[in-house]
Amino acid sequence: MNYEILEVEKQESVVVVTVSRPQAMNALNTRFFQEMDDLLADLSKDRGLRVLVLTGAGKAFVAGADIAEMVDKDFRAGSEFSRTGQRTFRSLEEFPLPVIAAVNGFALGGGCELAMACDLRIASTMAKFGQPEVNLGLTPGYAGTQRLPRLVGAGNALYLLLTGELVSAEEALRLGLVQKVVAPEQLMPEALGLAKKIAAKGPQAVRLVKRLVRQGLLGPFDAGCAMESEYFGSLFGNEGAEGMKAFLEKRPPTFKAVPAR
Repeated sequence: MNYEILEVEKQESVVVVTVSRPQAMNALNTRFFQEMDDLLADLSKDRGLRVLVLTGAGKAFVAGADIAEMVDKDFRAGSEFSRTGQRTFRSLEEFPLPVIAAVNGFALGGGCELAMACDLRIASTMAKFGQPEVNLGLTPGYAGTQRLPRLVGAGNALYLLLTGELVSAEEALRLGLVQKVVAPEQLMPEALGLAKKIAAKGPQAVRLVKRLVRQGLLGPFDAGCAMESEYFGSLFGNEGAEGMKAFLEKRPPTFKAVPAR
């Protein structure tokens, strides 16, 4: 499938997706959401993929939503634009494969929300994070008010959301918004190295870990524990058996490819 905004490069079991609207600082528009939805559906059919890495072209990861597209919208159109982005980001969050955001530059507004919808975030020292929507008399529209408190706590989230201040990659690391900060030239090697490390693990186990954490955050603790026991048991006799036998036989395990869905 051909994409206008997204550049897709497959490197064995890892796929690198680059948001490429550098002339607009990779601002999110309706076309982006359509392409991301199509891409996730396409990637879900590839049995060989294990990890997705998402980054941006030029100076920005994503500098926000496309204000030129939003400025003339009314209440109904604005609400639908928000719901469109929320649906796409939720699909990314629920995508079975781990998703790593390699944040190369500005991750503001919708860009910060996009990064938060990923599972892990590696940032360049050049990266800046923020939810500056209040500066425009707006609230975040792509679940930023919901994901940010879950990642950094209510107080830190409210500070960023109410002031619209931008924070450095180092401050984002201190807050828990990102997992690692590296020099700009090391960003993609670091992200790809992490992706390949995860890709070498049991693919079913990796998918189930992501599902357990994501679903567990939304429900009661005991329900999450019950689900964990079911998934734990489901790996006995197949992937888990191979992994345990390999451990006892002191050899690398041979895990079978499984479909993303």
